[in-house]
Amino acid sequence: MRQRLVAGNWKMFGNSARNQLLLEGVAGQAASIGQVSCAVCVPFPYLHQARSILAESGVGWGAQNVSQRTEGAFTGEVSVSMLADFGCRYVIVGHSERRSLFCEGDQLVAVKARAVLEQQMTPIVCIGESLDEREGGMTEAVVSRQLGAVIEEIGTAGLHKSVVAYEPVWAIGTGKTATPEQAQAVHAYLRNVVSEQDADVARDLTMLYGGSVKAANAAALFAMEDIDGGLIGGASLDLNEFMSICKAAVR
Repeated sequence: MRQRLVAGNWKMFGNSARNQLLLEGVAGQAASIGQVSCAVCVPFPYLHQARSILAESGVGWGAQNVSQRTEGAFTGEVSVSMLADFGCRYVIVGHSERRSLFCEGDQLVAVKARAVLEQQMTPIVCIGESLDEREGGMTEAVVSRQLGAVIEEIGTAGLHKSVVAYEPVWAIGTGKTATPEQAQAVHAYLRNVVSEQDADVARDLTMLYGGSVKAANAAALFAMEDIDGGLIGGASLDLNEFMSICKAAVR
């Protein structure tokens, strides 16, 4: 059975006081949600705070990015071994904001995914098309190219230890959301792409949807056969919204 997962991506938001209230709230409520794993991916400075508050809660914590390099004179970068040292379980790689704002290409994303796996952490590999690409009928070509680069680097065995998050770029932070049917169609396509190489991995692969997910639309999205949860942006900063979304992922 595939893992049901809801992961919060805090992006570049938070401070120590607000984080404490939010993390304590998530830690206190997550235990009451059966069948769904909850996680938060926080800015680097707050990893210690996340670990301290969540350590006994069952809630996972992780980072939003990582360097593909193991160590060295790379000022400002953070290595996978550093994240592992903080007990991170998850690391987001390839988020559309990293791809567009920081020029991270498919191959770099794939190498980062491999680096995360080598430290026994779980990469959350983000893929998704822009509005122009969707309107140009290129959605399947774009997401299969992005996922294909990862599979080429880590193989289906590595993908089996990863999470894939489909996030249409046109729905991130815009208030627009893919309909459940639109999201399901892409998830089903991706699962079929993987199935052509390894049916067992495809069957067990956890795939999340991300893009303006809220408590109001989460249940309809998560009811789709191939959507196993969500990668949640802005709504993960609101305790009640985030926990409502987590509960919506229960089957």
